[in-house]
Amino acid sequence: MTETMWAVTIAEDKSLTIGTAEKPTCGPRDVLVKVETAALNRADLIQIMGLYPPPPGASNILGLECAGTIAAIGHEVSDWAVGDRVCGLIPGGGYAEFALVDQGSLFAIPDEMSFEQAGALPEALMTVWINLFDRCKLAMNESLLIHGGTSGIGTMAIQMARHAGIKDIMATAGSAEKCAFTETLGANLAINYKTDDFEKLVSDRGGADVILDMVGGDYVQKNIAIAKIEGRICNIAYMQGHKVELNLMPIMLKRLTITGSTLRARPDADKEIIRDAIIRDFWPAIIAGSIKPVIDSVYAFEDAEAAHARMSAGGHIGKILLSNNAA
Repeated sequence: MTETMWAVTIAEDKSLTIGTAEKPTCGPRDVLVKVETAALNRADLIQIMGLYPPPPGASNILGLECAGTIAAIGHEVSDWAVGDRVCGLIPGGGYAEFALVDQGSLFAIPDEMSFEQAGALPEALMTVWINLFDRCKLAMNESLLIHGGTSGIGTMAIQMARHAGIKDIMATAGSAEKCAFTETLGANLAINYKTDDFEKLVSDRGGADVILDMVGGDYVQKNIAIAKIEGRICNIAYMQGHKVELNLMPIMLKRLTITGSTLRARPDADKEIIRDAIIRDFWPAIIAGSIKPVIDSVYAFEDAEAAHARMSAGGHIGKILLSNNAA
């Protein structure tokens, strides 16, 4: 007989409700996590719109990261045991009672850390590492510009760059409050993109060696303009559009690199390499508390619709979570 579980489901009118789904069973490398928290990502909003389906074989339930307790393990799993407190990256399925996580995408939750804090970590840590430190090869003597400095990715990128010894960290945000918050995390220059011209301000400082952008649209040409010689520009989203008309000449003249990536569809082996690099380079700082997840708000799973409305409105700072323990 097929076992069922509760899950947040998408109704025909795109609203979110609590329904039932088939309880997943472990494959050889899988760990079954009893979910306590799941963090929101903009990819969830795009999936609801029908524009970002899960990769083949992945759960069609929303949720790209979760935290909880291991309930079962596959027969090839050797590093984890039932009862372990873990958080992990998943290609789908986090908004549910149980979720499957590949053993190579798991992190052990420190004893002092809550499930809410842990649930905010995997996607941001892994996204920042692969884009800033792997693809863009951000070095200690270089300058960094982060667009969306108070997003979940942005708040983590500032902290990880600071931990890596980056001295010149610039960030854009949409209000004076948000700008001030990026400075508390370690940004040297906070730019309110609604009132200031980030292209001019960054140019006045000599430009940026590495730019992390989730905006797209007219930011693409501006990023090319303010990138230094041998600069690297990494796009991880295109919130203002992915089709633009560009003057490409500066790419050639300044020897720029424009790159980008996604995590969701990458093979499990790739994700394990990223996970291991984070454990090596940044997990000690997580344990010590010098890198902390920034949590905007926590909602009950039953209130997933309200949580999505909060994200859509754009006023949040840090991660929004769903939790079994929300007040």
